[in-house]
Amino acid sequence: MDFELSDDQLALKEGVQAFCQSRFSSEKLHELADSQAMTRQLWGELAEMGVFSLGLPEELGGAGLGWVEAVVVFEELGKYLVPGPLAATYLLAMQSEGAPNKAASGEEIATLAVAGEAPHFIEHPELANAILVEGEEEVGLVDGPASGQLLEQAEVVPALDPLTPVAKLEAPLPPGEILEGAWQQGAALVSAQQLGLAAGALEQAVAYAGERKQFGKSIGQFQAVKHLCADMLTAVEVARAAVYYAGALLDDPDIADVGRAVSVARITASEAAELCGRHCVQIHGGMGYTWEMDAHLFLKRAWVLDTVFGTADTHAEKLAAFC
Repeated sequence: MDFELSDDQLALKEGVQAFCQSRFSSEKLHELADSQAMTRQLWGELAEMGVFSLGLPEELGGAGLGWVEAVVVFEELGKYLVPGPLAATYLLAMQSEGAPNKAASGEEIATLAVAGEAPHFIEHPELANAILVEGEEEVGLVDGPASGQLLEQAEVVPALDPLTPVAKLEAPLPPGEILEGAWQQGAALVSAQQLGLAAGALEQAVAYAGERKQFGKSIGQFQAVKHLCADMLTAVEVARAAVYYAGALLDDPDIADVGRAVSVARITASEAAELCGRHCVQIHGGMGYTWEMDAHLFLKRAWVLDTVFGTADTHAEKLAAFC
């Protein structure tokens, strides 16, 4: 199995990177954080870029690409802190049959809620018009009218991540129509986002360590800071190998156990995202705790993403069962 990205995959990665740099600058992210809402215009531009139609067959208006390309794209979306229910909407687009595909075009936006006893917490209630319900290793799609009614009942509450608005729902959630394979696919996509978070936090930490000076030299020359950056780099590279491997197995499940690979990716990426987020804040020092800096956004998003498609602890238990 070749883990080197092809020229086409590198071009895809660079294209998404350029798009994110132009649309989701630090200034724009803080503007979105202040308003606590992702705009439909930006969401439409993501759809126009082909983010949600990436894996659809060409005859249905997609690019006909695989899960490796999907995780490459979602890594870049995570790196640039792109807000919105990205993984849930991608899953909805992939599961929709025929044309037009409203999720792929950006018209239908799916959010994710975790099954269990009420209250339920729904992300991006202002943007979503469909609900996916995450159960135990499965995902169900709530039918349209029921989704609309539930979203209308949801009450907006304070959110941990200012780029991820949350609403509380006291009503019970129906299980919905089961989407085959969506739980593992969603876990892989979220792992890719967490990998991107870790890489973005590392990039910001290294840049700041090179600019910030103490005692006449950059703090990046101090051994303690070097060790933090080295730990971050190691975590990112280990997570990248695991996430890309999970994507490759989703494309070719006959090679090895997909569930095992996805769980390894979920654990390593989750740990990398939190470690890099914490170290990024620490390297920025007192500035890292301020609202104006981006460091805290990486850490908060890491915590939020760890709650969906199985926590790291859930996947650790699944891995233990393989032993």
